[in-house]
Amino acid sequence: MYETINSPFKLGNVTLKNRIIFAPTSMGLKEEEYLEKLGAIARGGTAMIIIGDVPVLKSPFLSLYSRKGFLRYRRITETIHKNGALAAAQLHMSDSQFRSLIKYLPGMITGKIKPDEMRVLLNDTVSGYITGLTDKRIAEITQGFGKAAVLAKDAGFDVIQIHGDRMCGSFSSSIYNQRTDRYGGSAENRARFACEAVAAVRKTLPDMTIDYKLAVRQEDPHYGNAGVLKEELPVFVPLLEQAGVNSFHVTLANHSDLSDTIPPASHPYFHGQGCFLPFCDEVSRLTDLPVCGVGRLCSPDFVEEQLKSGRIQLAAMSRQLIADPEWVKKTSSGAGSRIFTCTGCNRECLGGMQAHKGVHCIRDRIKTANESLCHERKVLP
Repeated sequence: MYETINSPFKLGNVTLKNRIIFAPTSMGLKEEEYLEKLGAIARGGTAMIIIGDVPVLKSPFLSLYSRKGFLRYRRITETIHKNGALAAAQLHMSDSQFRSLIKYLPGMITGKIKPDEMRVLLNDTVSGYITGLTDKRIAEITQGFGKAAVLAKDAGFDVIQIHGDRMCGSFSSSIYNQRTDRYGGSAENRARFACEAVAAVRKTLPDMTIDYKLAVRQEDPHYGNAGVLKEELPVFVPLLEQAGVNSFHVTLANHSDLSDTIPPASHPYFHGQGCFLPFCDEVSRLTDLPVCGVGRLCSPDFVEEQLKSGRIQLAAMSRQLIADPEWVKKTSSGAGSRIFTCTGCNRECLGGMQAHKGVHCIRDRIKTANESLCHERKVLP
C-alpha cells in the first residue's frame, strides 16, 4: 500500500528514500524547539527537509557568512541527517527595501501596525527597489547565490533550492519589474536575473542538485503579484532548465495575502486538496525534469494517486507534517488510518506565525490543554 509514496527517487545527484518533502517553512521558534521539531519530522520518515530563507548575502540576521550563523545551520543539517533525512538550503534574497520602512518600526513595536499591514507596506517597496537596482548590485547579488551555495554545502546541505519567489520572482514579474534594460520588458529579459542566480550556483558547484521554487501568478481570478504568469511558463521553464536546474518546486506566487499561499480550507478558490497542482500540470508539459507539487496535500490516498499517475514526481507538505510528523512512517507501516489530518484551520500555524508565537498545530494546543486538565483532576482534593 502506498508503494509510490514510499519508493526511492533520484533527484539530480542525490537519492531520496521516498517521495515526501517538508516544504520550506518559517517556524518562528527558539532554536531548541525548532531543532526538536525538525528532528521529529525527519524521524517521521520525510525524505528531505527544505530550510527556508537562507540569506544569499551577509545579513544582520543569522547567515552562512558569520561564524554563529554557519554553526547554527550546521546544527540544523546535523539534526536532520542523524534523524534520517536529507537537508536542502533555500537560498533567499529579499526584495523589500527595509530602509524605507524604519519610520514604521514604532508602530510595529507597539502593535499599531498589524503583520498583514506591514506585509502590504513591504510589498509596496518592491517595484521601486527592483527597478532601481544597478547592474553592479545585480551582479553582486547573483554571484552571491554561488558563494552562499558553497557555504551551504560546507554546512552540510545536500541540495540547493533557489527561492524563485522573492527577488527572483519580483524580477520575473511584469507587475514589479518596470526596468527598460536587459533585465526588464520581455519575458526573456525578466527571466535573466533568476537564470544568472541558478548559473552562479551551477558554476561554483557543478555536481550539486539544484531545485527551483517556481512561483506562478495567475489571472481570472488574480492571485499573486511576483512570479511568472502561466502564459509565460513556456519562456521561463526552458531558460531555467538551460541555466542548470534539476527540478521544479511549483507553487502559487507570493506578495499577496498569506492566506492565498497558505490557503485555509475556507479559501474561496484554493480550498481543495492539491490546490496548486494545476500549475504543476502546466510546467510538466514543458519539461522532463521532476516536478514537486505542494498545496493542501493531506490524504495518503490522494497523494499516492498523484504520484502514481505521474502528475507529479514529488509531494511537498508543511502544515500536514507539522500536524503529524509521522505521516510518512504511518503510510509505510499500514497505519495510514491513524494519521492526524490537517484541517486547514490555519489557527496555530499561520496564526501563530502572524502573532509571533511560532508555528504550531491546533492538535498540540488541544493535547496540552487535555494533559493540563487531567493533571488538575489528579491533584484536586
